[in-house]
Amino acid sequence: MSFPVTAAIALGSNLGDSLDILHQAVTTLAETPGIELEKVSSWYRTKAVGPVQPDYVNACAILQVQMIPLMLLETLLKIENKFGRVRTEKWGARTLDLDLLLYDNQIIQTPNLEVPHPRMGDRAFVLVPLAEIAPDWIEPVSGLSILQLSQSVDQSDVHLLADWKGRRE
Repeated sequence: MSFPVTAAIALGSNLGDSLDILHQAVTTLAETPGIELEKVSSWYRTKAVGPVQPDYVNACAILQVQMIPLMLLETLLKIENKFGRVRTEKWGARTLDLDLLLYDNQIIQTPNLEVPHPRMGDRAFVLVPLAEIAPDWIEPVSGLSILQLSQSVDQSDVHLLADWKGRRE
C-alpha cells in the first residue's frame, strides 16, 4: 500500500459543549502525526438515534493518512478517550464519537473494523455532511456516489448550523 491514503470520518457529540468539543477534536486530528486534515464539513444539528438523549452536532472530515486502517481506528479511539468518551450503552449519549467511514476505495471486514461503515448508507447525519465535502466519492459496496446515497435518505432531521463552521482557516 502506498501512502498517503484518503479516509473519511464522521464526528459527533451530544454531551457537554458539543461545538467546542468538536472544534477541539478537529484541531487534535490536524495535529496528530500521520494525519493531514484536508476538509471539514459544516456542522449539523441532528436527532439522536437510539435511546432518548439530546440532539447531536455532526460533521464529516476528509483526511490524508499515513497509517493502516486499524492504526487509524486506534488513533480515533484514543482521541475519543481524550475527550471523555465513555461507552456505557449502545448508541448512548457521548462527548465525542469518531467513526471511520471510508478508507480509500477499500472494503475491510475484520472483527474490529468494517469499512465502509456498515450503517453509513442509512444515516442522513453522516451522508449530508459527507456529501458536502465529498459528493463524488464512490462508496465501494453500493457503487453509488456519496451524493446519490445522501439523496436516498430522509434528511428532515438534519439541520445546518449556519452560525458556525468547522472549516480550517
